[in-house]
Amino acid sequence: MSKLSIIIPAYNEARTIRRLVEKILATPFSTDFEVIIVDDHSKDRTYRIAKILNERDLSQRIRLFRNDVNRGKGYSLQHGFQKVTGDIVVVQDADFEYDPAEIPKLMQPILEGRTDVVYGSRFLGALRPQGMAWANCLANHFLTFFTNLLYGSRLTDMETCYKLIRVNILKDLSLNARRFDFEPEITSQLLKKKVKIQELPISYHGRTASEGKKIKAGDFFIAVWVLLANRFAP
Repeated sequence: MSKLSIIIPAYNEARTIRRLVEKILATPFSTDFEVIIVDDHSKDRTYRIAKILNERDLSQRIRLFRNDVNRGKGYSLQHGFQKVTGDIVVVQDADFEYDPAEIPKLMQPILEGRTDVVYGSRFLGALRPQGMAWANCLANHFLTFFTNLLYGSRLTDMETCYKLIRVNILKDLSLNARRFDFEPEITSQLLKKKVKIQELPISYHGRTASEGKKIKAGDFFIAVWVLLANRFAP
């Protein structure tokens, strides 16, 4: 029977981490699952809250790790990937912009053997998702268009957090991202290996920089570079 590993990279998410984890634990998954929290040396109470959740988790599904210093989202994900015991993995951002109640439907195509990778798309059925600033929306559309142009794909949301991947596929990739370049890196490597990516629509509830959103304008140019570098790498 399949097992899902949900990786939560967290940095200064004390306002949302408890509610998010409780929502995940209450979600009716059709398979066994584990929740891997990787705290990126938060300055607030994120780690302490996660530790309490871990200690009170009678189901023993929560596994908690912490980086020795702040290293970035990509590094935290690499840390988490090394700890998975499941055969399907998904990343869940700690800010609650994505609803974990939608993960079960995203798992179905993989469980049914129709694909090895599923992306939850915020743009299937919505030109601009709820709460997403126009600047971020345009950047997302351009990066997805650029991805499709370089790799001959037909994606609608390259930058989505919800990427469900079979672990054997993940282990075949050479991921080096340390910050927010994880999304273009993993997508470009999957496409270059001709791995089929199926998209399904998801909801989205964006937050602003004042609410804690961490991605910056400079990450756009880094994403462009990563897409180009992976496309023309030997």
